[in-house]
Amino acid sequence: MTQLKLGPLTDDRPVKVTVELPAALHRDLVSYAEVHGRATGTPVADPVRLIVPMIERFIATDRGFARARRAPSPGS
Repeated sequence: MTQLKLGPLTDDRPVKVTVELPAALHRDLVSYAEVHGRATGTPVADPVRLIVPMIERFIATDRGFARARRAPSPGS
């Protein structure tokens, strides 16, 4: 089975956000959704649903961001 960074999607109440993606990125997102569906056994009905978990995963694994977040802010 393919090991992806993105795990199963949670079923949350959606919030509408408008984002413009380059066509190449959208094609990659659609492809990722297909692979994700095969890997988890749960097809992704709308590839746009992957964007939030991808951003959450990116932020959660960004070590530089984590260090900066823990560092005291100037003037405190």
